[in-house]
Amino acid sequence: MTACFLDGQTKAKWDLMAIGILANYAARVREMGSSFVALVLEAGERQLARAPRTAGMIARWPRNVAADAVAMRFNGALHALARSGQDPDLTALYSAQGGDFDAAIGPAMQRSDAFIADWMRDPPQTNEVGRSAALMAALMVLRDLHDMPCELLELGASAGLNLNLARYAYDLGGVAAGDEGSPVRIAPHWRGEAPVSRPVDVRAARGIDLHPLDVRDVAARERLMAYIWADEHDRLDRLDAALRLARDSPPKVDRGDIAAWLPVELAKAQHAGSCRVVFHSMALQYLPERDRAGVDRNLARAGESATADRPLARIALEWTEPRDAVRLLLTSWPGGETRHLATCHAYGAWIEWHGDGALVRA
Repeated sequence: MTACFLDGQTKAKWDLMAIGILANYAARVREMGSSFVALVLEAGERQLARAPRTAGMIARWPRNVAADAVAMRFNGALHALARSGQDPDLTALYSAQGGDFDAAIGPAMQRSDAFIADWMRDPPQTNEVGRSAALMAALMVLRDLHDMPCELLELGASAGLNLNLARYAYDLGGVAAGDEGSPVRIAPHWRGEAPVSRPVDVRAARGIDLHPLDVRDVAARERLMAYIWADEHDRLDRLDAALRLARDSPPKVDRGDIAAWLPVELAKAQHAGSCRVVFHSMALQYLPERDRAGVDRNLARAGESATADRPLARIALEWTEPRDAVRLLLTSWPGGETRHLATCHAYGAWIEWHGDGALVRA
């Protein structure tokens, strides 16, 4: 389909509906350290009139644009185009990490309007392995509470890279953890005291995703790479290393709906002397409210049956309701106590550790 410019009346209407969605997120992205992606988003908003399908999709977005990461979907689509080499001017802009953003992005949006709109239909597949540092630190605290191996269940696992967290090497505020010989090395900037060093023994790991990505598929790997911010080369290199490791040790990710999968998994027999751990990182925001409530309900119900030799835990790394912070929470049963362990960077660049965490009231 040939891209066309919006007529004046339609453009004015959509401008009122969509104004600021990309530029507003650009301000947040700049605060998080990516000036290049911020400039991409700002140019993208200025050039929206050249991509009527994309502009219309953003203007008529049916849900919360922040929770659905609409700006990041747009950014991922442009990064994918740049990586593909299909648009030489866009590829040159990304390679140089600078230049005339409008001159490169506007024509690319016009030529690839259908591609961008189609890309944006699916939720982001970031699968950021940097978040594994926070998850590993939480598992160390959990090992102190329940001194036994764990069995992992991940909600919204994407390609399952965080299911391989025990195969990565970590520096957690000076505390080494994981596999010290791993090619995947994760060392977030650490604030506060270091966590108490405890061994983490993962006995089994399985995840669920509505649209899981196969690490053996080139297109799937490219989709993951496109969601990494283009000027964060360390993240790109780390993801590449994690994908190579995953091809040798493929994570187990089921295709399906969290709401149907979780109660079935929780009902399965649990090994004595093993802690069952349900975890999710930046995933529940994409679920409808009824499904998020269902996750809470199913875990609370399963927690009622937890025992000292068959405990249950939940690790959540998610935005707060007003989306002003990412919190690392640990809930463990028997008891059902929730601890706020840390406040974290959305992609794991830094972790502000709160010790064993203050108890959070239900």
